[in-house]
Amino acid sequence: MQVLTKRYPKNCLLTVMDRYSAEVRNMEQVVMIPSLLRDVQLSSHRGQGQARAPDLYTYFTMLKTIRVDVDHGLLLREEWQAKVTGREADEAENEAAETEEAEDDRASGELDLEAQFHLHFSSLHHILTHLTLRAQEVTRKYQEMTGQVQ
Repeated sequence: MQVLTKRYPKNCLLTVMDRYSAEVRNMEQVVMIPSLLRDVQLSSHRGQGQARAPDLYTYFTMLKTIRVDVDHGLLLREEWQAKVTGREADEAENEAAETEEAEDDRASGELDLEAQFHLHFSSLHHILTHLTLRAQEVTRKYQEMTGQVQ
C-alpha cells in the first residue's frame, strides 16, 4: 500500500483526497485480473435483496475513473457532457443548459455562499471517505477470491 507523503490535518479535504487516491492506486496494483470481479457483490449488499446492486467490477471501474478526476481536476462542462453522452451536444441542449445555468446563477446569488460551501465541502468529504472504504473492500474481496489474504 502506498504511504501518504503529504501531511495535512486529519479532516482536511486534501488528506481525504490523498487517502482516496492512494487506496485506489493500491486497489489497481492488487487487482491484476479485474474481470474476476464481475458478478461478485459487495458483502454489504448481501441480504438486502437488491437484485440490481452494482458488482465489484462496476465499483472498480468507477473508483478508477473518479481517481483521475481527483488527481487531475474536473473536465470543462462541455467536455464532460461530450464524455457522458458520447457525442457533441446539439443546439437545443446548449440552449437548455444556458437557461439552466442562468437559473442556477440566480438561485446561487440568493443563497448564502458560506452555507453552500459547508454543505458541499461536508458532502464531498463524506463521499470520498465512503469511496475510500469501497476501494478497500474491493481490494480485500479480490484478495480473498485469489487467496492473497494478508
